[in-house]
Amino acid sequence: MTTPEEARAAPVAQGPELEPVPVPECDVCQALAEDREAARAKGYRLTVRSCNAVIAGHPHGRGAR
Repeated sequence: MTTPEEARAAPVAQGPELEPVPVPECDVCQALAEDREAARAKGYRLTVRSCNAVIAGHPHGRGAR
């Protein structure tokens, strides 16, 4: 049985972060999604975050078409 102290000391499992979904019909979104996956494969976390920020800020993310 786990004591309360042991339970507090255990690492907390965290799920994957949600990422913005590119609009399929948008060339800009698709290019960013490809760049994001290439960066992820190389371990470039900052580039992944940057691509996510641009996808999220693209007009599609605000309902514009």
